[in-house]
Amino acid sequence: MDAVEQAKSGHPGLPMGAADVATVLFTKFLKYDATDPTWPDRDRFILSAGHGSMLLYSLLHLTGVKGVTIDELKNFRKLDSKTPGHPENFMTPGVETTTGPLGQGIATAVGFALAERMLNAEYGDDLVDHHTYVLASDGDLMEGISHEAIALAGHLKLNRMIVLWDDNGISIDGPLTLSDSVDQVKRFQACGWNAVRIDGHDPKAIQRAIARAQKSDKPTLIACKTTIGYGAPKKAGTSKAHGEPLGAEELAGAKTALGWSHTPFEIPDNIRDAWAKAGKKGRRLRKAWADRLKALPADKRAEFERRATGVRPQGLADAIAKLKDRLVAEPQNVATRKASEIALEVITEAVPELVLGSADLTPSNNTKTKNLNAISPGNYAGRYIHYGIREHGMAAAMNGIALHGGYVPAGATFLVFTDYARPAMRIAALAGIPAIYVMTHDSIGLGEDGPTHQPVEHLAALRSMPKMRVFRPADAIETAEAWQLALERTDGPSTLALTRQNLPQVRRDGGIANLSATGAYELSPANGKARATIFASGSEVEIALAAQKLLDEQSFAVRVVSVPSLDLFLAQPEKVRARIIGDAPIKVAVEAAVRFGWDSVIGPDGIFVGMHGFGASAPYKDLYKHFGITPEAVAEKVLRTHNL
Repeated sequence: MDAVEQAKSGHPGLPMGAADVATVLFTKFLKYDATDPTWPDRDRFILSAGHGSMLLYSLLHLTGVKGVTIDELKNFRKLDSKTPGHPENFMTPGVETTTGPLGQGIATAVGFALAERMLNAEYGDDLVDHHTYVLASDGDLMEGISHEAIALAGHLKLNRMIVLWDDNGISIDGPLTLSDSVDQVKRFQACGWNAVRIDGHDPKAIQRAIARAQKSDKPTLIACKTTIGYGAPKKAGTSKAHGEPLGAEELAGAKTALGWSHTPFEIPDNIRDAWAKAGKKGRRLRKAWADRLKALPADKRAEFERRATGVRPQGLADAIAKLKDRLVAEPQNVATRKASEIALEVITEAVPELVLGSADLTPSNNTKTKNLNAISPGNYAGRYIHYGIREHGMAAAMNGIALHGGYVPAGATFLVFTDYARPAMRIAALAGIPAIYVMTHDSIGLGEDGPTHQPVEHLAALRSMPKMRVFRPADAIETAEAWQLALERTDGPSTLALTRQNLPQVRRDGGIANLSATGAYELSPANGKARATIFASGSEVEIALAAQKLLDEQSFAVRVVSVPSLDLFLAQPEKVRARIIGDAPIKVAVEAAVRFGWDSVIGPDGIFVGMHGFGASAPYKDLYKHFGITPEAVAEKVLRTHNL
């Protein structure tokens, strides 16, 4: 209450209402050691209701997490404090995941819980044996992603996932009855969960419910009936307690009602000592765990530690180099979605922590290799996840899998359906989570399914997202290089945009060098001094090369630059960009998508050959002709510009 009041901003209602629930959880059940908040076998606590961040910050401070000082609480919501408005895992020690957009926390928690079971199947109870707890709000459960999440968790029987629902019946607009009448307990039960109702202000009831949930063979929802703003004389139980400071008079009244007579931010020694003791209660368990880890054979211990810390295996680069040499010897004229599968047959052997999956569409996305077994309810000894038609839930669960540690998640759907997954993809970019998205059917080249399935603005949208790295490879070799770069990245997510239609192999060189690492490179030099440069990505590199040939026949020298990652290229130093862009007076970009973003390469007066609206339903070759994305159209525009 003091922190929100001092900041003149924040949400006091949930922390006040859920304090009893959190106290029981942290002092009686949560397995953690405040001195080591990244201990791999700790229980995870996810504050899905991220607007109630002061509850979590208070808990981290009271239990003794280093860095979450009383001064940080006083600086709540101030610039550069470790106590931002919503919890951010890259800012605050002890915060497991960035939350705030409602529904993201509970959906991400599914990934945490699944990763725990998968790692347990590999390493056993001695190293991996913990729970994932979620504190969720009414808003979390109203968001559509929550249904994708709870349906998947129930299906997979993730019994180590326990959701504590702050059932206070209030949203910003007022009583929840204004907009909702769902029986959440029955809803969760229908999804394969245990679900019970308790008094969220009765510590004994809370304790009994959590104890039973820990023994369940299903995930559990505990509906904790609470009063938002508990203790506030006038605002308790109303929307006024939700998202604004109480005000001096109401704050004083709440403290009186709660029997709290201390000055702002003052914590009596007996209370501080009790919380410090709670923060240390897991120390013995952590040290015993560390002893068990040390007792493992050296190779097994080293592998667990490598994966837990996110270090990639040393053999990845060599495996990719050998694959590229093989592709040079035996060129593959295949769709890049198939080229991705070819790469994954090698990569899944070299990178044992890579976990693949798809939001249905597995036969279309080619993400299940022959050496991977699928995870199923109660059977977690696999590396392939059938997410079902749940793009948003998949992307959020991937965040949890990555943040849990031990795995690198890659999930697939069609590129157009990044619209459905985007909020969780944005969290990955914001929080620096190394998830990999395999997005196939990347343009009008998918053909007959038509404009509802043909992405035209999606490349630009994803490229515009800070810290998202987008790859659109031109052939099998560039696809292998894109996979290498995505896997080597540990500070953010990557998207691979892959074709449905077959493409010729345009690269003829293999070896250890990754030409895609600068985002763009000269693929085909000009026959003489270049008079134009054609930049292209993905399936349109083939068109650029054909246009170069047409222009060569007219003694018009042109160079072709492949741009497998426009955003990665634009992040290069100016000298690198200038060298690759070159000094040819005519610059052309060719991409079966909208122009947005390409002006940074070709300039506002450059030639763009691509899409200027939505697509259409027809065979893909007819569509390319219809929209003028052909070698002839490129050559004609170059010559016309030259003759102006």
